[in-house]
Amino acid sequence: MSGSRKAVAVVGLALVGSQAGHLLAYQMRFGAAAQQVQSTGAHSYFPLLVKTTLGAIAAAVLAGLLLVGLARVLGGRRVRPVSRPSFVGLLAVLFTIQLAVFAGQEVVEALIAGSPVGSAPDLLLWGALGQLPVAVIATLALRWLGAHVESAVGSIRDAVAALRAAPLPALTARAAYATPDRALLMSRVAGTSLAKRGPPSSLHISTH
Repeated sequence: MSGSRKAVAVVGLALVGSQAGHLLAYQMRFGAAAQQVQSTGAHSYFPLLVKTTLGAIAAAVLAGLLLVGLARVLGGRRVRPVSRPSFVGLLAVLFTIQLAVFAGQEVVEALIAGSPVGSAPDLLLWGALGQLPVAVIATLALRWLGAHVESAVGSIRDAVAALRAAPLPALTARAAYATPDRALLMSRVAGTSLAKRGPPSSLHISTH
């Protein structure tokens, strides 16, 4: 996977993970009232956004697992992962982006609702509590899926190239069975001709 694709994957995962972290932060802050707070006023968009986000995460994980499974079936062996990025470095990037998105989201929601914006320490505290666990899980998932999916894509390409280069089975089968059929036909013809070549019938009568 190229560097630009990795950057897009990291940023996309951070944006998606920030919404899961937003949900977790509100759950820890408001408890049982979190769902009501996140579905009214300036937060009315949030339930639909969370459902879409979780669906996108599930679809991406399922697609990655399917690619790894297909590569294992075609290759007949376990998919060996390629090199993985640093856990700490990837976690720092994901957590920073997620926290920035959470803070910006809170500021925009407060401005739309006309309510006072929370203080910076307040945003950082609840943002860190909600975003850090999600960032850890996202880092583990991205390192595993990224390494295995990249290797799986290479294995699938090799398997497809090998199938294209292999000869057609029908032509091979015809060539394999052509020689035995001719040999069997020649042996039968030879046996019939030898059976016809025998002593004359008069010799059989004279011997008796």
